[in-house]
Amino acid sequence: MKYFEHAPVFKLYGGQEEWSRAERVHCETIASRSRLHNWHIRPHRHSGLYQILHLHRGRAIVCLDEARHPVAGPAIVEVPQAFVHGFEFDEDCAGHVVTIAYPLLARLVQLLGPRATPPAQPVIHALERGGTGLRDAFTHLNAQYLSQEDFRDARIEAWLTLIYARLRSRRPGAEPEGPPRARGLEHHTRFGELLEASYAAHHDVAWYAQRLGMTAAHLNVITRAHAGKSPLQLIHERLALEAARSLVYTSMTIGEISDSLGFSEPAHFTRFFRKTAGESPRAFRQRAWDQGSASPPVTADASRVAPRA
Repeated sequence: MKYFEHAPVFKLYGGQEEWSRAERVHCETIASRSRLHNWHIRPHRHSGLYQILHLHRGRAIVCLDEARHPVAGPAIVEVPQAFVHGFEFDEDCAGHVVTIAYPLLARLVQLLGPRATPPAQPVIHALERGGTGLRDAFTHLNAQYLSQEDFRDARIEAWLTLIYARLRSRRPGAEPEGPPRARGLEHHTRFGELLEASYAAHHDVAWYAQRLGMTAAHLNVITRAHAGKSPLQLIHERLALEAARSLVYTSMTIGEISDSLGFSEPAHFTRFFRKTAGESPRAFRQRAWDQGSASPPVTADASRVAPRA
């Protein structure tokens, strides 16, 4: 691919408006972000995130790797992590963009069954004109995302489950043709799957590399190419992310969270979290609960601190 190595890695496009690291889904209208960029979202990619674009009205050019696909609404585009993608929207486009963290995606698959496994390649669904079911579901999801009502997270997950189940129960209207995934991208995806299953075990980079059949140095090259970060950074970020979610969304004590995440004692967990978040677990939780929502991202350089003392 001509531009793959140069395509930036974002949480959300533009890199400035990342949503809370404790939250697992983000929802916004197409216009809210595209209007800021003259309706042109340049090729980029995401690490650890699955994106669903719902184009309710209008026309767009969807760029997937090096291919350009004209799409007319109503339609849906699904983009797995690490695929380079971009959009050129007409100014009358309307719809929503939903970005899902892979841990939540895995939970949806577990809930819905093996048939709900996300596609490995980007998929374009052509929707029937006049149908309102999916459009209304995206509208309700966006409304709940913006609200501060009681049981907000449960309501968001309910609408997201409905949307994802509908997508997995339909046959794709179009599946972009192109070369198979490069071996490096497959290894990056497999590393993410291993990390999701094993982050609380505090395995080192060599352990993951061995199970992928490569050296730690080779794994470092792969993750830097596809996520812009070292394997150790990704390991620590996943651990810090789960810690943040446990602090915000559960009533477990600091000691219970420490045990659940595999730390030998709470003091080690507290040092790790303070290094990554810039504040103690207790202060992080109190601030999040005082605000009534998830806290700002955990963004410090976690690569300099080991999970265990």
